[in-house]
Amino acid sequence: GYGDSPYQSFSTFAGNPYYIDLQEFIDLKYITQKECEKAMTGTNPEYVDYEKVYKTRFALLRKAFDAAVKKGELQKEVFLEFVEENRDWLEDYALYMAVKEKFGNQCWVTWDEDIRLRKKKAIKRYSEMYRREMEFFYFQQFYFAKQWKRLKAYANQKGIEIVGDLPIYVAFDSADTWANPELFQLDKDNLPLGVAGCPPDAFSKTGQLWGNPLYAWDYHEHTGFSWWCCRMKRCYDLYDVVRIDHFRGFESFWFVPYGDETAENGHWEKGPGLKLFKALKKNLGERAVIAEDLGFLTKNVIRMVKKTGYPGMKVVLFAFDSREGSNYLPHTYPTNCVVYTGTHDNDTIMGWMKTAPKASVKFAKEYLNLTKEEGYNWGMMRGAWGSVADIAIVTMQDIIGAGSEARMNTPSTLGGNWEWRATSDQIDNKLAKRVYKYMEMYGRLEQ
Repeated sequence: GYGDSPYQSFSTFAGNPYYIDLQEFIDLKYITQKECEKAMTGTNPEYVDYEKVYKTRFALLRKAFDAAVKKGELQKEVFLEFVEENRDWLEDYALYMAVKEKFGNQCWVTWDEDIRLRKKKAIKRYSEMYRREMEFFYFQQFYFAKQWKRLKAYANQKGIEIVGDLPIYVAFDSADTWANPELFQLDKDNLPLGVAGCPPDAFSKTGQLWGNPLYAWDYHEHTGFSWWCCRMKRCYDLYDVVRIDHFRGFESFWFVPYGDETAENGHWEKGPGLKLFKALKKNLGERAVIAEDLGFLTKNVIRMVKKTGYPGMKVVLFAFDSREGSNYLPHTYPTNCVVYTGTHDNDTIMGWMKTAPKASVKFAKEYLNLTKEEGYNWGMMRGAWGSVADIAIVTMQDIIGAGSEARMNTPSTLGGNWEWRATSDQIDNKLAKRVYKYMEMYGRLEQ
């Protein structure tokens, strides 16, 4: 999606076609190894060239699709069953993507009025006109699901659980918003009344303007939160644990008038609170959730998180920032929490050591006894592993000791984010043994 961000994807249900392993199509003789090599993801192995991926990946998928059609793959029972089982979201997604291409990949608000407002005759006409295009997107999702299921089974057999990150909001330019306008605070022309963001704080004088459509929570409650139940069920098809981003937004959220250039003139509105989570537990049972409860938390937010029983988050790097509270210091953690050295929005440990205020770095060195000999990154990770938090998660960037060049995302910036990737030479047996040593030391090995 926009800015290559996973928080602006075209669907909260669909899998990213970039993750489809093309080797399977080579084995089926749908495409060739040589064609794949020409479409590699850029010349720098440490960064993804998303523009090149976008321009080459879909051409290969299209060629594989055409070959599959010729071989009758789309008539096979396993393919037809997949389409039928996922029709509640797949059909809208496929039509949305097909029509989006027709209109030059512009946001759906610029489309012709009949299809923009999803008038019945228009839906029927476009579905017939772009039936083959829709099947192309069915094909992508079929292979994504098939390969992901295989990968997840392999990981689970090795004792590895996959944590999926669920943004609280969906993108405005998405199949979700276009297909379900009643779920959001939109006007008669399906334009937002207000959009999501965060109020001004120590990190941003004008607040953060995210631009996502806000939920019409009264409607969701009237339906028993059925869309949310479907969304979370889909998550558990893909992941073992779901981290729900911006958890405090379920208690109250920041409403920014549509068209404002900053988040300064917003106001708080009430969210669904515990009613949503009771509905989820009733429909899905007790499932593993991580509540991303970072930032300024009111008593009501803290009470809501506690009543859900979900573990909240702690970030070691926040412990030494004068703008954050001291409850991020490892000695203050409860057991029912998940500690991270940093999230995708933080600098890496080694980058932070060079750019943070000197007083913050000095405090971190004293508190965790950080030394160059051990490695500042290892000392900081030790702070997470040595805490009483039930789960400790550290980023790959911190494990290999990468600097700011490996930062995943800088909030409120566009371009240069989400591109970093590790190379095979950065991860070896020596590193694995060192991680194992710390896991053994702090009792974090699976018994």
